[in-house]
Amino acid sequence: MKNPFLKYGYQGAEYFCDRESETITISRTMSGGASNVTLISPRRMGKTGLIKHAFEIMREDNPQAIFMYIDLLPTRSFSQFIQLFGESVLKAVEGQASLFKRIIDVLKSLRPVFSTDVITGSPTVSLTVESNEAEVTIQRIFDMLDNMGKDCYIAFDEFQQIGNYPEDNVEALLRSRIQFLKNVRFIFAGSSQHMMTQMFMSAKRPFFNSTQIVTLKPINEDVYYTWANHFFEIKGGKLSRDVFHALYTSLEGHTWYMQAVLNRLYENHSNVDEVAQYQQAITSIVEEYKDYYQSVLQLLTGNQTKVLYAIASEGKVQAINESSFIKRYDLKASSSVNTSLKALCAKELVSRNGRTYELTDRFFAIYLRIYL
Repeated sequence: MKNPFLKYGYQGAEYFCDRESETITISRTMSGGASNVTLISPRRMGKTGLIKHAFEIMREDNPQAIFMYIDLLPTRSFSQFIQLFGESVLKAVEGQASLFKRIIDVLKSLRPVFSTDVITGSPTVSLTVESNEAEVTIQRIFDMLDNMGKDCYIAFDEFQQIGNYPEDNVEALLRSRIQFLKNVRFIFAGSSQHMMTQMFMSAKRPFFNSTQIVTLKPINEDVYYTWANHFFEIKGGKLSRDVFHALYTSLEGHTWYMQAVLNRLYENHSNVDEVAQYQQAITSIVEEYKDYYQSVLQLLTGNQTKVLYAIASEGKVQAINESSFIKRYDLKASSSVNTSLKALCAKELVSRNGRTYELTDRFFAIYLRIYL
């Protein structure tokens, strides 16, 4: 049997743990046409897998529908957003000749260029979007999707990225177009909890009160244990409940990090009955990332490194400007701490949830506690 503890990708319900209530909420909300969905999740908590799992469930009931998952993280402008969106639409219908031709006709002003992927041999299409054509083009794409005669479900992952575009009206523009669509439903997913909360829960923002909010939390410990131990039993072994509890507690049930450690344990053991086994698994993983973490630290100032280490040592920090915290880690004045914190958040090394700060990468935090 292949290693069932996936760190990347979605390979079907068999390797997907729980998220039953979230899946039901997403699928019923979107399939019923009641609302779009906003999915807010810490990074690496499993939102991408959840989206693809929900789409898989929805596809069983509506096999003719079109499903698109679009990761916006690489985009830096609204033109790049439209380019990626248009290319994703073409990819989603590439086997449906009539639809493909209709979409090409709609997007012909974007000068489509056809080529072949050098690795897979599959045909690819790239588009060019001029900034002065952006508003007209996005309207054409939305109109075309809404009139295809099929339900269309689109997930924009890392949606908070649109808040970093140089254009200042993207939120309002998208909201004004999306609200009138009848046959297209969206998931707006993001891992910047602070930005996503502001975008969808602030009365001052265009998307306020326009979606069903789903917040992703750690998988229930008992459910996760039963699911994980099942695979060890198939292998002829057992995963100790006490060891799993210690692992779950140390990583606060954070999905990707749990999966990474369980993947390593499954690879090396049939029976896991000692805490030292999971601790060794974590140490070995951190060792593999050591060179990368060192290269990250080399790009930071001395004060940024000290603030990063201080947050890693605390785990979570709220009163980051309190004198006791500053003295405990020999930091400079609070103004200097704030300057470093702003830079660390911009580099996505530190995440903010409300007033709480923590390292985005839990293994990096462990590395800092071991080696600094």
